[in-house]
Amino acid sequence: MHKEFLMGNEAIALGALSAGVNLVAGYPGTPSTEVLETIAKQNPGTVYVEWSVNEKAGLEVAAGAAYSGARAMVTMKQVGLNVASDPLMSLEYIGVKGGLVVMVADDPGPISSQTEQDTRTFAGFSKLPLFDPSSVQEAYEMIQEAFEYSEQYHTPVFFRSTTRVCHGYASIDVKDQEEYYINTPEGFIKDSSKWVIFPRLSRINHGKIEERNAFLSDVFSEYKRNFIWKETEGAPHRGIAAHGISYAYAMDNLNKDDHVRLLKVSTPFPFPEKLAVEFLDGLDEVLCLEELDPVIERALTYVCGKYGLKTRILGKLTGHVANAGENTMESVGAAIAAFLGMEQEPQEAMDMPPLPVRPPVLCAGCPHRASFYAVKQAMLGRKTIFCGDIGCYTLGNAMPLDMVDTCLCMGAGINIAQGVRHIEPDTACFAFVGDSTFFASGITGVVNAVYNQADMTLIVLDNSTTAMTGHQPHPGTGHTMMGEIVEKISIEKILRAIGLTAVETVNPLNLDEAVACVKNMADQPGVKAIVFKSPCIALAKPSGKSIVDNDKCIGCQKCIRQLGCPALIMNNGKAAIDQSQCTRCSLCEQVCPVGAISGGNKNE
Repeated sequence: MHKEFLMGNEAIALGALSAGVNLVAGYPGTPSTEVLETIAKQNPGTVYVEWSVNEKAGLEVAAGAAYSGARAMVTMKQVGLNVASDPLMSLEYIGVKGGLVVMVADDPGPISSQTEQDTRTFAGFSKLPLFDPSSVQEAYEMIQEAFEYSEQYHTPVFFRSTTRVCHGYASIDVKDQEEYYINTPEGFIKDSSKWVIFPRLSRINHGKIEERNAFLSDVFSEYKRNFIWKETEGAPHRGIAAHGISYAYAMDNLNKDDHVRLLKVSTPFPFPEKLAVEFLDGLDEVLCLEELDPVIERALTYVCGKYGLKTRILGKLTGHVANAGENTMESVGAAIAAFLGMEQEPQEAMDMPPLPVRPPVLCAGCPHRASFYAVKQAMLGRKTIFCGDIGCYTLGNAMPLDMVDTCLCMGAGINIAQGVRHIEPDTACFAFVGDSTFFASGITGVVNAVYNQADMTLIVLDNSTTAMTGHQPHPGTGHTMMGEIVEKISIEKILRAIGLTAVETVNPLNLDEAVACVKNMADQPGVKAIVFKSPCIALAKPSGKSIVDNDKCIGCQKCIRQLGCPALIMNNGKAAIDQSQCTRCSLCEQVCPVGAISGGNKNE
């Protein structure tokens, strides 16, 4: 063993390697991304690692490995679990031979997500065991235990972390590489009565699952990471039940003089019922601290009813804890103080300078800005709808671009545009999708459009990477997570194979050409596509800097008011360019009505 200072996701990755994981698949999404990336970086050469095209594909790849006796893991964020839920709900009935951990990172807040959904609730719905760590060290250790339980009980298991554990840092104890468990898969053994799902098999296995989960409830009541803490002298009449990072916050807010009993729940499903009965014994009230759903609160309320206990359970359902948003040290402290009838000591306000206002915007030089601007200019004066998607380009909704009218989930904009057009045939319907999202969930929407004879314009924003989550490879980049160089899959060829006859590729930074292309394509009937192809500015080397000729500049602010580039500012009534941000994408040069902006010395 040795010490390492690790991010939570790095600890989870090293824990999986320590457990002898054979295969890891996933789809990038904050706050889960670094788990798979760390495994790829620390790969001892025995682990297969891939970024799958989406979470459904990743889970199915991992399932195949687990069918063969491998220890496999699939990684995703909470909204990705929705995509993976189709195979997962059936896999629950089939089971696995090796260990299969479904690592899901929830995002209370939400900080970088569409939803605040709670994977603990999904565990109850899917009847799968769930492990819920409260610290970086526990995440490292618990992921190893998750593989063991999965293998022992032949079931996929959830490993649910949250942003503050995923992205928290701590100095933890980790195994040396020679201490790693080595798992040697037996291989797939044909048995259609086990691996082929039929209604009769599902009915039989459903009963077995219910029996297993009842048994696991007892097992988890003895699990070392579920425990009762802080029995003070005499019998406390109040208790606190917590999990995950909320448990850590509770521990930081409690002190040795607080007359309270605390229950730590690390496996919210199956719920450790016997331990809960022991915890509730003699308590008048219990406060539940959890993110996000009242999972523990409901479970304790059920236990009270089942065993005829008079304990009053408080939490989200009773209004004693906020029912949305992430918990914080301060909010947990306030809830505990109110619950215990204590006055919370006012904290001194630190004399801090105000933070600068930094609204989320597309980067200076981002080709998506040019793409949005070209479409906007081409469609001036026409009734349009611009259906957006999940990615950097969601930021196209910000002023002054204002080019995202809808955004639901990955790939949805393509189908939403079709629905609007069917109801409003006089509307020119556009759908924007990124290159990574096109492969992940956009292709089916285009097939639907062609098959059902829709009338819409698809805009593929191809910046040759998965930019928002950290520049991971995808099928169009020409390389894999294993470092292999592969044939790039052409988006244009896919579109033509689907049945589109009108497909054009253009560089959006050539503004006049891009505007003309949009005007031409928008007037054609049926489904047509424009691939705006220009690399992400984080990947491409800047070609130089743009500069403003103060003698020519008339101070009209058109470059600033229409583009919203963070490198463009006003200085003494004239446009100016922040040279530390400018990449000389040249868009402002093409927009300036008097030619006051031009290229300076290369890489100036």
